[in-house]
Order: sequence, then C-alpha cells, then structure tokens
Amino acid sequence: MKNILVTGGAGFIGSNFVQFMLNKYPDYKIVNFDSLTYAGNLENLTTIEQHSNYLFVKGDICSKEQVSAVFRQHAIDTVVHFAAESHVDRSITGPAVFVQTNVVGTQVLLDVSREFGIERFLHVSTDEVYGSLGATGYFTEETPMHPNSPYSASKASSDLLVLAYQHTFGFPAVVTRCSNNYGPYQFPEKLIPLMIANAMNDKPLPVYGDGLNVRDWLYVEDHCSAISAVLHGGTLGDVYNIGGHNEWKNIDIVKLVLKEVGKPESLITYVKDRPGHDRRYAIDATKIKNELGWVPAYQFESGIKKTVQWYLANTQWWERIISGEYKKYYAAQYSERT
Repeated sequence: MKNILVTGGAGFIGSNFVQFMLNKYPDYKIVNFDSLTYAGNLENLTTIEQHSNYLFVKGDICSKEQVSAVFRQHAIDTVVHFAAESHVDRSITGPAVFVQTNVVGTQVLLDVSREFGIERFLHVSTDEVYGSLGATGYFTEETPMHPNSPYSASKASSDLLVLAYQHTFGFPAVVTRCSNNYGPYQFPEKLIPLMIANAMNDKPLPVYGDGLNVRDWLYVEDHCSAISAVLHGGTLGDVYNIGGHNEWKNIDIVKLVLKEVGKPESLITYVKDRPGHDRRYAIDATKIKNELGWVPAYQFESGIKKTVQWYLANTQWWERIISGEYKKYYAAQYSERT
C-alpha cells in the first residue's frame, strides 16, 4: 500500500480522511480524485495542499478514460471510494444523478481497479442501506438491506456490485457502513451545520415532521480512524459497521446546537416531513471493535462542542457556500414546507 486513490476527497468525510491519513501515514502518497460538484470544496484541504505526498486530480468516476489515466500516471495500488451523491433530499427531487454517480461510477472504478490489479478496494457506504428500525434493535452486518430512498437504494446497489466483484472475480474489496457523521467541513445542507448557520443568522431552524427521528451520531475523525483500521486489517469480502452507539432525536440535536451558540429555541420551525423519512437508525459496531480493536475516541459532548467551535471560527467557509447556488436549493427545499 503505497499509492492510494481517494475518490471524493474534497467532500466532507473524504477531506477529513485525506488529512487524517497524511498526518498518520506521511509516507503514503494520496491522490485525491474529485469532480468538484456542489459538495466538493478544495478549501477543505488547504492545510495539506502543499504536502509532498498529496496530489489533487479533478475527474469524474463515471469516465473510464479519466479513471484509467489517474491509475496509470500514479501507479495506484489502493482505492478508498467516498465519491457519491449523498443527500437524501436531493435524491428525491432528482434521482437520476444518484444512479449515475453511485452505481455506474462505482462499476467504472471496479473495472479499472481490476484491470490494474490493485491490492485493496475499500467502499465507503452508509447505514441507510438497511432501511428503518423500530424503537428497539440495531443494524448488524447481517441485517438485510431494505433501502427506502433513491439515495440509499443507489448506495445499496453499489455495495452489492462491490461484493459481487469480490465473490465472482476474487476482487480484493471490503465495505464499511457508517452511521451519521458530524464535524468540520460538512456541507451546510446537513442537519448540524444547517442548524448552526441558521442560528448564527437568526433564521428559522427547519425541523422535519415532529423532530423525533433518531440517528446514531459519530464524530468524523472517529469514522476516519475506523476506515483506516479496516483498510489495513479488514477481512476481504467482509462488511464492517461503524457507529458510536450514540442515539439522538433530531429535535434534541437542534436544541443542543441552540444552547451551544446561545440562541433561543423560538427559532425552531417544524416543517412538512420529507417523503419516506426513516424513523430510526442505530448501528451495532461490535464486529469492528472485536476484530480490529477500533473504538471511538470522542464522546458526543466533546465532539459537538468542537464542531460548533469550528463553525463559529470558520464563518467565511460556510458563508461563501450558502451565499451561492445553495440559496436556490434551500428555497426550493424548505419554502413550501413551512
């Protein structure tokens, strides 16, 4: 493992992972391959852009020519695949691009990776492929997939492609499925940064439905350390769930953010729920803990404080985002729900 291709390395989790790997393994060469769509931002990587073992290449995972060129030019031997359309709401209003990027793009990467005989392919997925839980129980690696949105269906499809290539061709692949992430550089359409940004601008905080949907939250750096553990020691052909055993109702997250930034709960505005909104996710991460010794380093109380402090200290980063094309998306998403 010398030359690692990180797809989607300018996005939220991908950029955190690139920084994590270069800090922990400075001898690895990291090639960041990203098409820089709305959620890709090279400002996420300013701290390491001059690193001698880091290189950014703009490219589309759906283009076999572009993918083959980067493999050839940089002797890629390992792939960590983050690149994906990832926001559920966007998948409801425009599912076609999710199928193209998440399914076709993954297939192109798999084919090129096979041609070049790479050592390991780690496919980063989501707990949303499992569907929705009731009031009790947890997703394990054996839980049947039951995706309920175009986004999660496209991710489940890509998971199955990766696992099929491993079974059929002996392809050296492994899959991770993580719970909700939070932390620096998260695009402000996601729950926590959206609430921070709106609160700081004294704008209404839109909460879907009754606000009682439950998610299992994990600090992004803990996700990165888990991916690294699976990349270095995971069993090929296996799936590894990653989670913090840290369930929160959406409304309680919103109230906590308001408390952290010193804004009143009167800013909360309940809006019409999105179609097919899964009620609860919760991850059983026993396998990765027992097999690879991974445990989260951050408690939620410290992680959320660190996250809020980062957004308060980096207002220019998110203000530039929300002042552009995002305004049109936000208006279309929430104006008719209130």
